[in-house]
Amino acid sequence: MWFMQFSTGTLTDIASAFKRISLVGALGWQDVRQRYRRSALGPFWLTISMGIMIGTIGLVFGKLFNSPMVEFLPFLAAGIILWTFISSVVTEGCSEFVSAQGIIKQLPIPLFVHTLRMIWRNCIILFHNIIIFPVVLLVLGGSFNANVIFVVPGFLLLLVNLAWLGLMLGVVCARYRDLPQIVSSALQVLFYLTPIIWMPKLLPERAGSFILDFNPVFHLIEVVRSPLLGQVPSFDNWLVSTFLAVSGWVVAIFFYGRYRKRLPYWL
Repeated sequence: MWFMQFSTGTLTDIASAFKRISLVGALGWQDVRQRYRRSALGPFWLTISMGIMIGTIGLVFGKLFNSPMVEFLPFLAAGIILWTFISSVVTEGCSEFVSAQGIIKQLPIPLFVHTLRMIWRNCIILFHNIIIFPVVLLVLGGSFNANVIFVVPGFLLLLVNLAWLGLMLGVVCARYRDLPQIVSSALQVLFYLTPIIWMPKLLPERAGSFILDFNPVFHLIEVVRSPLLGQVPSFDNWLVSTFLAVSGWVVAIFFYGRYRKRLPYWL
């Protein structure tokens, strides 16, 4: 009964936010345009700098790990592009409600609109950055195969997980303003624990199994990266990602429902 009490308001807010999807799209585009106002290349500056970084890291770590460039560079490119997207959503999720406090206090729109706005804004930047990957394949003589179709369900599953995580972080960080720094530090640790600039096969069998199996970020990245590399994500990747989505939203619905009305007073 208590769960229904909190979940009803949450589901209504989320449903109302999706009914205003055109508003979400407009706000997200406006954020990107405002961020790169009067810039000749706009968000493509990020794409250029990321491409240079991927090329530099690929040359250095490819030689360091003695990995074939045709194998390592696409792995690295997909990993860094996806990690940048995930870390940006998590970092900006911490301030999504704080940044929108003027709108929240003045306009009666669903609060989940701001979560969707933040995710859509980062999706736009991701769509710019993903151009790097086919360029890398073209330079190395690689190509896509039929398994690339799994990118669609994998990316949707990633978005579902980022949505509940961003929603919860937005609420908690609105109340406790020191948490964004803790989240930022945790992301730095996760970056090195996740196979992004190093390949999983480089780990010893026991240590590798422990680090990878219990790393949720690895599974979330793999459901998108593996199809890009021409592979099918493992059953464990799908299972863990789906479990995180279901369990995360159950907790988020209760948590958001309980503290949603207090949020404007915390801003």
